[in-house]
Amino acid sequence: MSATDKEMANAIRALSMDAVQAANSGHPGMPMGMADVATVLWTRFLKYDAGNPNWFDRDRLVLSAGHCSMLQYSLLYLAGFPGITLDDIKNFRQVGSITAGHPEYDHIPGIEMTTGPLGQGITSAVGMAIAERMINARHGDDICNHFTYAIHGDGCLMEGISHEAIDMAGRMKLNKLIFLWDDNDITIDGDVGMSSTCDQLKRFEACGWDAVRVDGHDPEAVAKAIEAAQKTDTPSMIACKTEIGHGSPNKANTAGAHGAPLGPDEILLTRKALGWDYGDFEIPDNIKSAWEDAGKSGAADSKAWEGRASKLSAAEMSALGDPINADVMKDIKAAVLSLKKEMSAEKPGLATRQSNAKVLEALVPIVPGIVGGSADLTGSNGCITSQYKAVTPEDFDGNYIHYGVREFGMAAMMNGMALHGGIVPYSGTFLVFADYSRGAIRLGALMEQRVIHVMTHDSIGVGEDGPTHQPVETVPGLRAIHNLNVFRPCDTVETAECWEIALESAKTPSVMSMTRQGLATLRVDHTDENLCAKGAYVLRDVDGDRDVTLLATGSEVEIIVEAAEALAKEGIKAAVVSMPCWEIFAAQDHKYRHSVLGDAPRVGCEAALRFGWDRWLGDHGGFVGMEGFGASGPGAELYEHFGITAKNVAERAKKLIAAKA
Repeated sequence: MSATDKEMANAIRALSMDAVQAANSGHPGMPMGMADVATVLWTRFLKYDAGNPNWFDRDRLVLSAGHCSMLQYSLLYLAGFPGITLDDIKNFRQVGSITAGHPEYDHIPGIEMTTGPLGQGITSAVGMAIAERMINARHGDDICNHFTYAIHGDGCLMEGISHEAIDMAGRMKLNKLIFLWDDNDITIDGDVGMSSTCDQLKRFEACGWDAVRVDGHDPEAVAKAIEAAQKTDTPSMIACKTEIGHGSPNKANTAGAHGAPLGPDEILLTRKALGWDYGDFEIPDNIKSAWEDAGKSGAADSKAWEGRASKLSAAEMSALGDPINADVMKDIKAAVLSLKKEMSAEKPGLATRQSNAKVLEALVPIVPGIVGGSADLTGSNGCITSQYKAVTPEDFDGNYIHYGVREFGMAAMMNGMALHGGIVPYSGTFLVFADYSRGAIRLGALMEQRVIHVMTHDSIGVGEDGPTHQPVETVPGLRAIHNLNVFRPCDTVETAECWEIALESAKTPSVMSMTRQGLATLRVDHTDENLCAKGAYVLRDVDGDRDVTLLATGSEVEIIVEAAEALAKEGIKAAVVSMPCWEIFAAQDHKYRHSVLGDAPRVGCEAALRFGWDRWLGDHGGFVGMEGFGASGPGAELYEHFGITAKNVAERAKKLIAAKA
C-alpha cells in the first residue's frame, strides 16, 4: 500500500516530536511546520540518490535554520541514507551521537554543511550556487547542472548577512538557486511583528529575485511554486506560509513550539489530531517504503552522470572534488621553489600584500579551480593577477569575484564554494574587517574547509587611516580559533612558503596577515626547505650559546634583526626567530620547539597586543608591541611613537640578561 503526501509528512512530524521529547531538548516546531514542504521537495523535485549520496551533480540542500535539524535527520533516515539509523534518531542531541543539536558537516551523508548560526546557511548556499554555475561554464550541462535549495526561517532573514547574500545572488542572477522560507510569523520571543515589519517579498524582488507566497501546507501549491522557480532566469524565494508546530492542538502557532519539547500529554493529543495511531518512533512499513522509494528515485540520474563523467580525464575528474591532488601539489611546490630563488636573489622591498600578488601570479595558472576576489579592495589587497577574468552573470568562466563591501558574506560564500567541490577560494579585505567575517571564518574551521582569507593592512603600519583601521587585537583574536592557521610572513619568500602550506592544508582554512608597508627581504640565502612549514624557525643563529632570543612575526621580524645586529656590536649574542604561524609551531614536538626557543631569556615583538605571547616568552619574557589602540599618522612615525623599535627591543633584551645575571 502506497503512502500519501500527508502520511509521509506526518512521519517527519512524529519522529521530530519524539526525538526532541526523548532528548528533552530541541526544536520541534519548524520540522512539524515545514514537513509538508520538505515532503514535496524530496519526493518530486530534489535530485539525489540515497545510495550514492555524494555524487557530484546532485542538488544541494542547505538547512540554513540549523535548529530545525530533526527535519533533516528525519528525511535522511526515512529516505534510506547510509550512516543513520532509527537508533541515531532516538539518540538525538546526546554525547557522541551523529544526530547533533545542529547539523554538522561530514557526520551524516546528505548534510551539505554545518548550520546553526543563522544567516550563514543561506549565504553559503549562494556560494554553492556560484560554484555550480562556474563549473557548468567549464564543463557544460552534462557534468554540472543542478539546483541549490536552502530552507530557512525568519531568523536567517533578520541577520544582516542575509542582505549580503540576497543582494549578491540577485546581482549574479543565480537562477539555479531556490530559497524556501518557513514563513510562520513566530520567533523565540513571540510574534515576528515584535521585531520586524519588513515586507520580505518586496525586499527580495528589489534585489532581483522572483518571490512568491504559498500555503506551505498545500502540497500542490508548493509543487507549483517550485516548478515555476526552476524555470526563472533569476534566483527564487518561495515564502511558505506555515504553522509552527503544525498538528499540535495547544502549541501550534505559538512560540511554545519553537525550542522546547511538546511534552508527553501534548504529543498524545498531537498524534490524535494528525491521525497518527502509532507508538513512539514507530513508522509503518508502507510509509517507510514510500520514503525509501523516493530515496532511490535519483539512482538512474546518478548512474547516467557517472557514464558522462567517465569521459573526463583523470585530472578533470579529480578536480571536481578537491582540485589540489598530488600532481597539482607537486607543481605548486615547484613554482614556490622557483619564486623563492628569484626573490632571495632580487631582494625586493615589497609590502607583503605585494608579495601576495607575486605569489598568486605564479600559482593561479597552475591551480585548477582557484578563484579569487575582494570585498571592494581589489587595488589594495594584492589578490588580482594578470590572469584576471571577472566572474559575471553573463560569463561564469572567470577566476575573480567582485564581492562588494560584504566581508561576512564573502567569507560565508567561500565556505559554500569549498563545500560544493571543484573550487579553491581565496579573497581579500583589510585585516581589521576580519571581525565582520569572523563567524564564517570560525564555521569554515569547524567544517575543515580549505578557504584562504587574505587580510592586508595588518597593523599600525596602516598609518593615517588611524585606529579604526589598525587591527591591534585582531591577530590575537584569530589565533584563538581552533583549526585556523594564521600566517604572518615577514617577506616575499615567507609569503610563498605560507601559500604552499595553505594550499596543502586540505582541512584547515588560513588567514594571510599582510602588510601595507614595504619590508626588506630577510631570507636572502635560498633554501629548498620550506622553513615556514614548522611554524617558526631560527632565521639568524649565533655561534655558541645564546644570550637572548628575539622572536617576531611579519613586519616586526626586520625590527628584531636590526636589534640583534645592534646587540652584536655590544658583544651580546641574540638569536632571531621568525614565527609566521603559531598554530603550526605549537603542533611541533617539544624537541623542535626547544631547539627554536632555546633556554636564554626571550623578547617578543609584534605590532599587536601581547595576548598569547607569554606561551612563547615564558614567565619572565619581555614584549615590545601595542598596549592599546593605535593613532592616525604616517606608519613609520607611529612605530616610533609607540616604541616598536629595534632600540627598545635591544634595551628590553639587555634588561632581561641583566636580571638573569
